[in-house]
Amino acid sequence: MQTLLAFIVAILILVSLHEFGHYIVARWCGVKVLRFSVGFGKPFFTKKRGDTEWCLAPIPLGGYVKMVDTREGNVAEEDLPYAFDKQHPAKRIAIVAAGPLTNLALAVLLYGLSFSFGVTEIRPYVGMVEPASIAAKAGFQPGDKIRSVNGTEVSEWGDAQTEMVLNVEAGKVAVDVQTASGQAVTRVIDAAGTPEAGKIAQNNGNIGLWPFKITNRIGHVAENSPAQQAGLKEGDRLISANGREIGEWAAWAELFRNSPGQKLDVVYERGGRTFQTALRPDTVELKDGTLAGRVGVAAQRDEAWDKQVRHEYTPSVGQAFKMGWDKMVGYSATTLEFFGKLVTGNASTSHISGPLMIADVAGRTAALGLQSYLEFLALVSISLGIMNLLPVPVLDGGHLVYYTAEWIRGKPLSERIQAIGLRFGLAAMLMLMMLAFFNDINRFFG
Repeated sequence: MQTLLAFIVAILILVSLHEFGHYIVARWCGVKVLRFSVGFGKPFFTKKRGDTEWCLAPIPLGGYVKMVDTREGNVAEEDLPYAFDKQHPAKRIAIVAAGPLTNLALAVLLYGLSFSFGVTEIRPYVGMVEPASIAAKAGFQPGDKIRSVNGTEVSEWGDAQTEMVLNVEAGKVAVDVQTASGQAVTRVIDAAGTPEAGKIAQNNGNIGLWPFKITNRIGHVAENSPAQQAGLKEGDRLISANGREIGEWAAWAELFRNSPGQKLDVVYERGGRTFQTALRPDTVELKDGTLAGRVGVAAQRDEAWDKQVRHEYTPSVGQAFKMGWDKMVGYSATTLEFFGKLVTGNASTSHISGPLMIADVAGRTAALGLQSYLEFLALVSISLGIMNLLPVPVLDGGHLVYYTAEWIRGKPLSERIQAIGLRFGLAAMLMLMMLAFFNDINRFFG
């Protein structure tokens, strides 16, 4: 229920304000607006105010503003001066651009509000490297500090990860790092075209690098789990199993996973004293039909490492909104870069997400708190704004191309050219929507 509610609130905010941008500029330009709708389909709520009918419709995947337009039917003679298509191209450009620009302005506002509550920056240090991962094959080591990716300097973990993920499918990625011993080294990720690279999007952009470290101490014990039944508690440090000393949590996780239903004699330390217990992992069936063990424990983070990589502070209001502007500009550039790589075949289409994924992230960020949800809204608002500015007919960007061409030529493009563009745009958007739904279904049920 929380996921559904968070998704609906996100759509209502982002779509309503996008369409309101069109609406308010249309009114400023003297265009008569007949309907303002949030959602598609037959409206279940309508309210007439002035010349405009305000509506809510049941399919929350978009919205629209319907203006007086002679191309869409007969228009009363007294309304002709207020018809959209009778306005100067400059006015039509302003009306069309207002929606996406409102989304970008909203992103600055949302980021600014979030940052004014406090900022947590994760410095670009490598805490853990997953065995046999893309990162492990590139030679990354715990303690590496990432300086730049393909020549682009990075100062935060998120920026470093984005640059690596965005470029890994296009070819070799050169990552300049400073090792734990202070040496300058270049790690080269060469995974383009490999099965591992194709799964990056399904793994939420993970290439096997994590900025945090975990210890052999237990951070959480699930209720009624084998670990709880064996007497293990939060803070216990795991030492050995069946007489074999195990020094890393990853090795413990592998042992538990590979021992479904098997008895393990575990030695652990609590309060400076050593104890022993018998632990038998539950047997669970994975999606691929294989059996795995599960004991119901999670590792404790390395607090000393966290203090080294985590930087928390509260900026002034002015600094917060300046940071919001910078974040909006940065993410906008990244989004455009991604679309460019997508067109040239240097980025995987599996990175495209649809409403199911957006709803899932909406629910998860809402569960984390207001700041996370505000930044989720800001990121989706940027994506909505940039996508609508793409020069594809049926999108706002396609209309901007038409009206700019009309302004330059002194007359509209021919109806034939506009019709061809419309068919192309509809086909492209239909394919994109189908691909997004396919990716969503594959992520959740594949």
